[in-house]
Amino acid sequence: MRGLRAVAVAVSCVLAGCTMPPATQEKDADTAAAPAASGKRLQPLGRGLAVPPGAAPRSAVPSVRYDLAVSGTGESLDDGVPGDEPREIFERGGASWYGIQFHQRKTANGERFDMGAMTAAHKTLPFNTRVCVRSLVNGSEVLVRVNDRGPFTPGRIIDLSRAAADRIGLTSMGIKQVALSVIDREGMRCGGQAVAAEDLQPALLPEAPTSRVRAPAPARKRVLVPPRKRR
Repeated sequence: MRGLRAVAVAVSCVLAGCTMPPATQEKDADTAAAPAASGKRLQPLGRGLAVPPGAAPRSAVPSVRYDLAVSGTGESLDDGVPGDEPREIFERGGASWYGIQFHQRKTANGERFDMGAMTAAHKTLPFNTRVCVRSLVNGSEVLVRVNDRGPFTPGRIIDLSRAAADRIGLTSMGIKQVALSVIDREGMRCGGQAVAAEDLQPALLPEAPTSRVRAPAPARKRVLVPPRKRR
C-alpha cells in the first residue's frame, strides 16, 4: 500500500510540473505586455548614417593616408568660400618641423634659417615657391616659402619651420599628415585669407661678399750688374 501511495504522489507531481509554466516565462510575458499596454513599441534601429537630412558635411578635408607620400593625386581642396576655385593638391604625406637646433644656420639657398619665419624645406619645389600647407587632421592651413631642401625621410614631404608648424598644431604631435597646394596666382586663398601680390614676389637673397681685388704689383726695374774684373 505504501508503495502505491508513493507512486501516486510522484505521478501527481510530474503532472503538476507539466501544467505550470516556468517563472521566467511569466516574467517575460509581463514585460512584453507592458509596452503593448502603454501603446509604445520599440522601433528598429536605422541602417543609414546618423546625420540629419540636408545637414552640411562635417569636413571637406580629404581622408588621411598613413602610407608613403603621394604626389599628383588629382584631388582638390575647397575652403568653403563662395566663388573661390578649389585648389589642386600637389602632394600629400607626412610633415615634420625643425627649430632651435638649426636656427641661424645656412639653408640650401644661402639664407639664414629663422625658426620664427614662415619657411619650409622641400625636396623638389623651386626656391621661393609659396606653398599652402593644410593639416589633414584639424584642417588648419599656413602659407610658407620654400628656402631649403629636405626632408629626406621616406613618407615625409615637407619640413616646416617652428613657427609654421605651430600655426597648424604640428609641434604638439610630431609628424602629421598634410596636403600641399602651390600658390602661384594673386587672389588664391590659404588659411581663409587671399594671398596678396607682394607675397608672391621672390625673396631677396643676401648678397654674396665681394672678393677683394688686389692691385697689380709694380714692375721691378732690371738692374744690370757689370761683370767682376779679374785680377
